[in-house]
Amino acid sequence: MDVESRIKLIRQVGEEILTEPELRSLLESKSKIVAYDGFEPSGNLHIAQGILRSINVNKMLKAGVSFKMLVGDWFAWMNNKMGGDLERIRVVGDYMVEVWKASGMKTGDIKFVWTSDMVSEPDYWSKVIRVARNSTVQRVVRCSQIMGRSESDQLSAAQIFYPCMQCADIFHLKADIAQLGMDQRKVNVLARELGPKLGFWKPVVVSHHMLLGLGQPDRSIADPVERAVAMKMSKSVPDSAIFMTDSVEDVERKIGKAYCPGKVVAENPVPEYCRYIVFEGLGRLEVRRSSKFGGDLSFNDYPELERAYVSGEVHPSDLKKAVSSSMNELLEPVRKHFESNARARALLEKVRSFEVSR
Repeated sequence: MDVESRIKLIRQVGEEILTEPELRSLLESKSKIVAYDGFEPSGNLHIAQGILRSINVNKMLKAGVSFKMLVGDWFAWMNNKMGGDLERIRVVGDYMVEVWKASGMKTGDIKFVWTSDMVSEPDYWSKVIRVARNSTVQRVVRCSQIMGRSESDQLSAAQIFYPCMQCADIFHLKADIAQLGMDQRKVNVLARELGPKLGFWKPVVVSHHMLLGLGQPDRSIADPVERAVAMKMSKSVPDSAIFMTDSVEDVERKIGKAYCPGKVVAENPVPEYCRYIVFEGLGRLEVRRSSKFGGDLSFNDYPELERAYVSGEVHPSDLKKAVSSSMNELLEPVRKHFESNARARALLEKVRSFEVSR
């Protein structure tokens, strides 16, 4: 694949690329390019972490980029996920990998790295300390957004380590590209600033879109990145998120009551799921309705659907039904995997028991 085709694929992943000229130079000059993403094992995965993440990783792989997935068990521990129980956190990490396998991520082409293994390597902590020595406390606190925290939150001392470690991870993993969500932008920019000063490199940042939750957006937040973080799909508000192992009925109920104003696509989660999930995962959307309301419609790309929705040709209730059906089609292989695979089923049962007991 030529450089232009590779850049085109990576553009589909990156809502923002810092910077595209640097990306082009990297693709032209280096034969083996490494990208990484990381996740806290913190409970059931929703579709942004499962389906969208699989779509993005597979595109990066197709673009000829080697991919490392960091399972951040220590990060979840520092952030007090699963009640700060590291053993439970590790179980959740194993469950996450099973979800990605079932959702179509090419896990065989990915190197999975656990933070708990990485921290025992001799030169890891020297990188963390070097990052910390060259960062102010105020700057680190401003990066608290990456933990799902705000600057006004009272952070524990452990959480102060978090941005320093995440920044060091990029260099320890030898990642040329930090391919994380827009909510991780601040720490990635810190890494770009510190890399050359510390004798490393300036990583390219490919930040993917933050999928909206199902509720009505909070329009009081002016900063676009902070606004996206506040509106993103979150497991902390279960009915705002579609989980990878939700039942057919759960999906229909949640989407049925989702915020979805007619003729409007901006900050409307239901058309957004068509754009980022349905057309990427299925390549089509089928709207089923009686002849009384115009009959069935079939769409093969998002712009075509957007035009029909904005014009009023597609009603919100019809779109919700179509998206529910498509989402259930995409989730069915995951449900079947966790029903038929004994190890996967046991992991899911444990994760669910952790959620109940917290």
